Amino acid sequence: MTAETSQTLDRGLRVLKLLADTDHGLTVTELSHKLGVNRTVVYRLLATLEQHALVRRDLGGRARVGLGVLGLGRQVHPLVREAAMPALRSLAEDIGATAHLTLVDGAEALAVAVVEPTWTDYHVAYRAGFRHPLERGAAGKAILAARQPPQPAGEPVDGSGYTLTHGELEAGACGAAAPLLGVTGVEGSVGVVMLADVVPERVGERVMHAAREVAEALR
Repeated sequence: MTAETSQTLDRGLRVLKLLADTDHGLTVTELSHKLGVNRTVVYRLLATLEQHALVRRDLGGRARVGLGVLGLGRQVHPLVREAAMPALRSLAEDIGATAHLTLVDGAEALAVAVVEPTWTDYHVAYRAGFRHPLERGAAGKAILAARQPPQPAGEPVDGSGYTLTHGELEAGACGAAAPLLGVTGVEGSVGVVMLADVVPERVGERVMHAAREVAEALR
């Protein structure tokens, strides 16, 4: 901590981060131990966060992230979209296919930014706001693959770093996607969708490059 920072605000933000990292919530005692402060301080922090709906406590007294964070989260998408657009435009023009940035929204994959190529005679129509299960389509499967622990050699689960699918979301359409890696608080992927029987070999590497560009822009 420095003279320019607020210790109370820092502790409150740490509480939110700790709660965001657990599915089962934390008790006052558990938070007290993790923060290294007494229970009275934790009670005050939780009461303040509850007033803003950022934290809620269940009947058992366990604290969890509150619905108020959703209002804050909705403002993140435009910022993420803006940061990703240059890499998506380059990807769409280079490959000649519709490029997209997809983020996790619960159990679904949500397209938050889409760029269509300008020079092709035809391409797949894909719109921001499109949702699909994480288990279907390259975008969702790339995200799920990134959740798996790395192999001993340090390689991604599929050994390539990107995911390919065919006809899972739209008949005749192929998809290629690579996960965003190393971006705190953001779980997503960058990919392309095209009308083709097979995805050209260079597309996988190009999609991974675009995912790295987007990740750098978000750090």
